[in-house]
Amino acid sequence: MCNVVVNNIVSLDGFYADEGGNPVVLNMDQTFDAYNLERIKAAGTVLLGRTSFEGFGSYWPSIADAPADPDNPELSPDNRELSRVFNRIPKVVVSDSLQVPPEHPWAGTTTVIPRADAADWVAREKQKDDADIVIFASRTVWNGLLSQGLVDELHLTISPTVLGTGQPLFLGPASLQLLDVQPFPGSGNVLLRYGPGDGPAPG
Repeated sequence: MCNVVVNNIVSLDGFYADEGGNPVVLNMDQTFDAYNLERIKAAGTVLLGRTSFEGFGSYWPSIADAPADPDNPELSPDNRELSRVFNRIPKVVVSDSLQVPPEHPWAGTTTVIPRADAADWVAREKQKDDADIVIFASRTVWNGLLSQGLVDELHLTISPTVLGTGQPLFLGPASLQLLDVQPFPGSGNVLLRYGPGDGPAPG
């Protein structure tokens, strides 16, 4: 069976983004980039919501071959490699309205499925002996899957940032068990890995 792995960054007080929906206020440093690369290289498919697909699809395709700029950390070797993997890996987008234009750089590697079919699709794919399905960002999609018992692991990078207000990472109650804690040397970020808890969700 393959695993469904959620990979997100979150503020110390539990927010996915600021009130305007901007996640870049969190500490997306080189350790975060390196861990994203590790996760996508372990995956066979990337599962995304529409908003995340549109954001990633407007940014990542060009990073691999962007002109050299030693002063731009966005063009690090890790990010260039992440771009190359993102460009070739199959992507599945959960949306009832998205139409990927044929000229989009990811058109040939992207499949769109309706929201009503997402849980069944994930349940079928989980039965295959295959590489991980990784979910970057896309909190609406994975919160829904989590509530249905279809998420195997949550990899949460805790940013040393307190926003005070913003968009919460979790959209409902959940029971989780801690699997691992990993600090990142030279960074204030800490990785917490969780699996499904044994008991019912609170509430």
